[in-house]
Amino acid sequence: MGWRKQGVAFLAGGASVLAYAPFELFPVAALALGALFWLLGPGAPEALCSASLRRRAGAGFGIGFAWGLGAMLAGVSWLYVALNRFGGMPMPLAALAILLFCAFMGAFAGLSGALFGALRQGRAGRDALLFAAAWLVGEWVRGWAFTGFPWLASGYSQSPPSPLAGFAPVFGVFGVGGLLAAVAALAVAAMGTRNWRPALLALLLLAGGAGLRQVAWTAPVGEPLRVALLQPNIEQSLKWRPEMLQHWLEVNLSMLRSNPAQLVVLPETTIPLLIDHLPPDYRDALARSAAQHGGDVVLGTFTRDADGHIFNAAVSLGNSPTAYYAKQHLVPFGEYSPPLFGWFYALANIPMADQTRGPARQPPMALAGQKVAVNICYEDVFGEELIRSLPEATLMLNLSNLAWYGNSLAQPQHLQIARLRALETGRPMLRATNTGMTALVMPDGRVEAVLPAFEAGALHVAVRGYQGLTPYARWGNWPAVAAALAVLGLAALRRRG
Repeated sequence: MGWRKQGVAFLAGGASVLAYAPFELFPVAALALGALFWLLGPGAPEALCSASLRRRAGAGFGIGFAWGLGAMLAGVSWLYVALNRFGGMPMPLAALAILLFCAFMGAFAGLSGALFGALRQGRAGRDALLFAAAWLVGEWVRGWAFTGFPWLASGYSQSPPSPLAGFAPVFGVFGVGGLLAAVAALAVAAMGTRNWRPALLALLLLAGGAGLRQVAWTAPVGEPLRVALLQPNIEQSLKWRPEMLQHWLEVNLSMLRSNPAQLVVLPETTIPLLIDHLPPDYRDALARSAAQHGGDVVLGTFTRDADGHIFNAAVSLGNSPTAYYAKQHLVPFGEYSPPLFGWFYALANIPMADQTRGPARQPPMALAGQKVAVNICYEDVFGEELIRSLPEATLMLNLSNLAWYGNSLAQPQHLQIARLRALETGRPMLRATNTGMTALVMPDGRVEAVLPAFEAGALHVAVRGYQGLTPYARWGNWPAVAAALAVLGLAALRRRG
């Protein structure tokens, strides 16, 4: 019977990916989590008392792990493209590496299942809230353990028009995921017990989120800023060829000259070499072209300090004083090698893979009268790191290169992540990407404008900066996490009694 439950859990987890972009069928996430709660089963108090703690936790872990494995295999299998197609890793080894990675990530859903299995009490309403708390803690731990991988956190599936999006500026994406789990479990509890009270509480949560969506936590400041977000669409397999370097430099300069604005942005690593190695007159040409229109250009490149450390960086040139930002949250295996994993680079061919982490706190760039907080690619998955720049920053700017992952779910998923970051921070999120999705996301999570993927182009937008703080920007994840830990602690005390 246990393997059947795990099989159903695996399928439910895989189906949950339909709740994320590009499908955005957000109710599917509640159905998938409701299925997980049903499989874990509140059960009868007598049966719970007779089962050992280890047995209850083990059964919960197995079902939760199967759900998490299904979700990860369906949702982040695009990592295989980076390892095999662009990284040169042989197909069997790349497939094995992705399977092991997804299994490791699935273990955090197993942790949630184990916590719930060990502490559940057989009372449907209480167990629904306990399930939500266990789910929130499992996703939160996945967001920071071993540098963290919060991609596909369930809260991301609740971008607008989901009513639960209203809770993002208050509790952040993990809080939204916990509330989503609560709504799902309460609905299942109501159907299982034919009691209307859990269903009423679920409806109240949905209504509360819908009401919060009407709140403007921050306000615009200053005049509109004319921005050009450039998408060069440089093929990843050609980007690092030495004979193509001059061509890419000309492409970037030509796009800059053809799209004058107060702020022009080129994507991550659009200059695929150290900025100190640029031809002597090229950097001056970039700066002159931006300054001629009274503006600035921000571009992705690599920098090196006096000790030889290499940084994935963004550099601003033009009318304002030159500013630098060094990526602080690096991608394991892609931008640095974790201890004992040097063998990985013998199997994969990843350029510029030995990078150094930038400082944890870096001031926003002062550009065109705005304070622009830069983050690079993967960094915008970590909401609690982005709020370090607030309240000083008035705009958020992401530079990305997802060409590593081909035409996959990675690009729309990443844009959906940016929508939750805009909600959490109460700031517009500008995105300049190499192959997609180049976009402007407003503080309410709405995508104001976006370029088609895998097409070279420029997105011209007018955007105002915003000031003020959301509750999440003030306190981060701790209110949601503290509430979940309190629920788990009370359940442990009751269970012990």
